[in-house]
Amino acid sequence: MPSLAELVRTHTDLSDDEVAWLQLILADWQIIADLSFADLVLWLPDQGGIGFWAGAQMRPTTGPTAYVDDVVGTFVPVGRRPMLDAAYEQGRLVREGDPEWRDDVPVRVETIPVRREGRVIAVIARNTNLLGVRTPSRLELSYLQTAADLTQMIAAGLFPAEGQRSDHADSPRVGDGFMRIDAAGRVSYASPNALSLYRRLGLNGDLAGLVLSDITRDLVPARSRPDEATLSAVLSGRIHGDTEVGASGPENVALIVRSIPLRTSLEHVGALVLMRDVTDLRRRDRELVTKDATIREIHHRVKNNLQTVAALLRLQARRIDSDSARLALEEAVRRVGSIAIVHETLSTGDAETVQFDEVADRLSRMVTEVSVTGQQIRVSRSGAFGVLPSEAATALAMVLTEVVQNAVEHAYDEGATGQISLAATRAAGRLRVVVSDDGRGVDADFDASAGSSLGLSIVRTLVESELGGQLAIRRAGPEGGTLVELDLPLPS
Repeated sequence: MPSLAELVRTHTDLSDDEVAWLQLILADWQIIADLSFADLVLWLPDQGGIGFWAGAQMRPTTGPTAYVDDVVGTFVPVGRRPMLDAAYEQGRLVREGDPEWRDDVPVRVETIPVRREGRVIAVIARNTNLLGVRTPSRLELSYLQTAADLTQMIAAGLFPAEGQRSDHADSPRVGDGFMRIDAAGRVSYASPNALSLYRRLGLNGDLAGLVLSDITRDLVPARSRPDEATLSAVLSGRIHGDTEVGASGPENVALIVRSIPLRTSLEHVGALVLMRDVTDLRRRDRELVTKDATIREIHHRVKNNLQTVAALLRLQARRIDSDSARLALEEAVRRVGSIAIVHETLSTGDAETVQFDEVADRLSRMVTEVSVTGQQIRVSRSGAFGVLPSEAATALAMVLTEVVQNAVEHAYDEGATGQISLAATRAAGRLRVVVSDDGRGVDADFDASAGSSLGLSIVRTLVESELGGQLAIRRAGPEGGTLVELDLPLPS
């Protein structure tokens, strides 16, 4: 199924601003479909003037659909549906005509011109399934009247409002809670769901005839509502926007209230107000914040504990006379330190991921700062590791520590100067890391799989088992130097 952007680019001459206007309508047209009890189809005029392309489609959640199949991407030539032609050419709502029959279902079709800055840029067809139509209730009549007002505004170029979208996750929908208020901000109708939500705030009685902003101030303490200007503007229906109000108590009730002003070309006539109970969402948000803070605190404590372990090992190393034992403890200190750096990074972040470039730079400094006395080894990084999950970051940190430390210890003589390069490349779902030095280099016939040193065993195990990657170590060239290449899959 083609996207709106593809259809616009391929078949129309609409400008970027006009497409943005259509996208604002699409962000809100679930509301219009639900209020209308009808399917909506956005028809885009072909750039050659030969017909219309179906650019988007929305089914109602409040009634039966008039379209069993998707129609997006279909083409209707001029003359096949005269109501489309009339709405586009004459710039008016077209309601006349007999119902159409689709799959033995009678469908009433209305066409609405979409106007922007005086120009009709598209047509919306409203398709109502008439099967089982009965005398509408007061709720349904309020829905239909509001839908009629909104479609008149679309035809006049008064809807949508610039910059306002309702397609975010917690935006209220028609079925969550619906109110109609008049030009003075008084409630002329409130759906049963809307009335129930206000009773959760503490309302006794009905909402009809009450000024919505005033009753909300009476029910919601000042600390649980926005500033007075925002509250008045939204709940009086004067601006297209939303706000959140709540009530203190055991349940900590929280409501999102959204207003859509209704107007003619001459005056403000009222507003559609939608509301949604987001108490559970806010409770889960608070739980997630608490969980994130707890996880960060755990990482902070793990980092502290690892640093304590490293300090104890360092003290023990100073009391040992055996050079080999002391070197082994110093290597253990560096390995513990590399893990501590990852946990320190996690303790300051907001998720279980690590920006690894910072970790790699800190690891490089840690290794070279404790290098053999008199050595002047510099580590430079090119490319970016990017963001990695904490598990992969811990394993990769240990691998880089071992590889860089091995280069510092074995590639250069005491008092030597040298350059170690660290290059990272992300492509096609993989991370490629190359560590190279300009030291003496490994033997030409060096076999990494046959190496028996502890450091090399750690690197090989972490790369192949923990990270699921491949390891290669070889001589850089005839002049010396060593290349260590890591080829690792990136988590999807």
